[in-house]
Amino acid sequence: MYARNSLIIAVGHTVLNVVFASMAGYSLARLPYRGRTLLFYSFVAALMIPTYTKILPEFLIVRFMPLAGGNDILGQGGTGWLNTWWALIIPGAITPFAVFLFRQFYVDLPVELEEAARLDGVGEFGIYARIMTPLVKPAVTTVALLTFQESWNNFLWPLLVTQKDSMRVIQVGLSVFQTENHTQWQFLMAGTTLATLPMVLLFLAGQRYFVQGLATTGIK
Repeated sequence: MYARNSLIIAVGHTVLNVVFASMAGYSLARLPYRGRTLLFYSFVAALMIPTYTKILPEFLIVRFMPLAGGNDILGQGGTGWLNTWWALIIPGAITPFAVFLFRQFYVDLPVELEEAARLDGVGEFGIYARIMTPLVKPAVTTVALLTFQESWNNFLWPLLVTQKDSMRVIQVGLSVFQTENHTQWQFLMAGTTLATLPMVLLFLAGQRYFVQGLATTGIK
């Protein structure tokens, strides 16, 4: 059950992050509009914010989400998104690093591809989805692997926003084998091995694109 919950959350984070971050990165790289550069630098600045400093603001947003979990329009009277899949998935739907990485790949693609597509009557979304995105597979693989890994290994956030045992993730589930007075090492080690195995297999499957994606980011 814990592994299933972790898988659902990790897949949700991965799909949403790849989709939304690639759209944002494409917009910042290829679409001309006022404020684009300032918006890009705001994503770069967000990379400098430590992850754990955002936990309290995000928790308060989830807890006092208006019209959710019995809350009124002002976010009072209920529990908001606590103990729901929304709290576990939505806060990780897009990350600044993913937007930055996609933007760096999209900005380096030749403009002739867009011009040829427009001459053939392809719309903007078609250019993004059918022409540009298939050319940035290293970025897609890198973002997918890093997002899945971070979500799969996440312990603190699921512990804060869920109290139901049916919604616990595998990292929180491993903690039941370790108490103040006793540690069940045989079960803890077996569980840790099972929790690590999916990440090893994923990295082996996508390591070519993953390494290529990280290596070329610094050049672009």
